[in-house]
Amino acid sequence: MHCMKRPISHDRSLGLEPRKRNAAATRERLLQAALSEFCEYGFSGSRTAAIAARAECNIRMLYQYFGNKEGIYLAALELVYAELRAREEKLDLLHLNPDKGMIVLVESTFDHMLAHQEFIKMMGIENIHQGRFLHQSKAVPKGAMPLVKSIKTLLLRGQQQGLFRNRVDPVQLYVSILSLCYIHISNKHTLSITFGQDMTDKKWMAKRRKHVSEMVLGFLMA
Repeated sequence: MHCMKRPISHDRSLGLEPRKRNAAATRERLLQAALSEFCEYGFSGSRTAAIAARAECNIRMLYQYFGNKEGIYLAALELVYAELRAREEKLDLLHLNPDKGMIVLVESTFDHMLAHQEFIKMMGIENIHQGRFLHQSKAVPKGAMPLVKSIKTLLLRGQQQGLFRNRVDPVQLYVSILSLCYIHISNKHTLSITFGQDMTDKKWMAKRRKHVSEMVLGFLMA
């Protein structure tokens, strides 16, 4: 099925803007379709023809914008990381008190993992491939640096105010926060069966969110 095209206006003042908008929309549609396909079938089980069909677009457009299956997979992988980094950037952590900033970071990470479970799925897929595709990305490592810097600054300010303990590694801390915020989602089926507790239940999730925040802050306090 060919991508639907809007009629091109004959008004010269519009130039190529309608075409540009269509190209951007088509690329975004393909990217979202690819994300759904990869999350459902993994990298190996996904097909470019299926992605194009999901996007209701000619497969030639996929190759035009992304080159091949590997290209659109890497773009989808970078997308889920970029969405997380964009959310973290909006938190404006450095304008908060150190303890408040840490709670905001934890709660935001928790909420993002719950609302965007495609991030967890894509991380799982990429780890199966031992980081083969993410290794090609310059954007993902670069995008993480501002967050590490913000955490390091919050930790230093907290230490100077006598709130936080000394010698806390910012990367170690964030990895712990990330782990606490998604393990109950990535393993929800097995954990729910093991402990006889529905870990998708909203009340349980609210308790988990509070527990994680208290746990991180309790570790940090001097």
